[in-house]
Amino acid sequence: MRIISSVRSLLFAVVMLTLSAGAYAQISLSISFAPPELPAYEQPICPGDGYLWTPGYWAYADDDGYYWVPGTWVMAPEPGLLWTPAYWGWGGSGYVFNEGYWGTEVGFYGGVSYGYGYSGSGYEGGRWQGGQFYYNRSVSNVNVTNTRNVYNTTVINNTTVNRVSYNGGSGGISVRPTPQQESAAHERHIPPVAAQTQHAQSARSDPQQRASVNHGTPAVAATPKPGAFNDRAAIPAKQGGKPYNAPVNRAAAQPPAKTPAGQPEKNAPRPETPAASAKPEPNRTEPTRPPVAQPNNRPEPNRPATTQPKDRPEPNRPEPAPRPQTPSSNERSQPARTPPPTEPRSASQPRSQPQTPKPEEKRQQKEEPKRDEKPQ
Repeated sequence: MRIISSVRSLLFAVVMLTLSAGAYAQISLSISFAPPELPAYEQPICPGDGYLWTPGYWAYADDDGYYWVPGTWVMAPEPGLLWTPAYWGWGGSGYVFNEGYWGTEVGFYGGVSYGYGYSGSGYEGGRWQGGQFYYNRSVSNVNVTNTRNVYNTTVINNTTVNRVSYNGGSGGISVRPTPQQESAAHERHIPPVAAQTQHAQSARSDPQQRASVNHGTPAVAATPKPGAFNDRAAIPAKQGGKPYNAPVNRAAAQPPAKTPAGQPEKNAPRPETPAASAKPEPNRTEPTRPPVAQPNNRPEPNRPATTQPKDRPEPNRPEPAPRPQTPSSNERSQPARTPPPTEPRSASQPRSQPQTPKPEEKRQQKEEPKRDEKPQ
């Protein structure tokens, strides 16, 4: 047991070390279908010194599907740090999202050509020099009056420019990380800053940024600063890739496929009734068997029958000798019944009711002299 626990602790330490290294494959999601193509848009002007360009990308949420996070200018958290963009890559059973990060070198981002210095490998939009960032005017949209640290170097792109937004899988970019990019993946990394996180949340809350709504052409493709969706300098997409129809609807069509399976359960008696030739007859006899529960309902009327014997012993009470006083109660009840109904009932019901009062009157006549004898 001690050996097993020590092995587990070593494995846990290795996992924590790999996570602390901030490798380029920081997995957070795995989706069964690929993201849309990258939209075409213009880069807004750099707001000032120290801002680095972070290209836009397609993010994913369970409720909203793919949505576009606009490219934007972000202040570097520390001098000397560069941004490695996020990207989607095939993970064997689905497309995996690899989150972007800050580091001293640009790592692997799937070979995706985001543009404006991110041609698929490294970054040509600027460089750090003497603690200050210099912008390459041939790639970055910089205003010389606001930013003086500039240079001009022509960037030659030897790769085929396309709008594919993911690596591997069907139709994806077939590029593997270089040894230099793999070593950069094990260096110290800083996750996206708070401004970037809020920027992504704002994109998620905007329905116009969802691919299911804009079909791959977002209303806001780039912003001058994080979260500036309503800024005048915000840039819409001038052209999208292939028209995107969200396959999330297909996944949404699967639950209805389950619901019809539940509906026939409600309609199950219907198929039984048309097949009443052979099988439903025993099925009908089966519902007759539960009427065995009906006798449980029948004794309920029999329970008041228990009350009936309570009424019956009342005529039985005068029979026992110790209860002779009961006729007094009968007398009290009978005179109320006999005097008014005797005459009308004799006219209306001569056969049934006159028979009952006659023996009662006889009893009264017999009982009255007994009472007379007692006082004597």
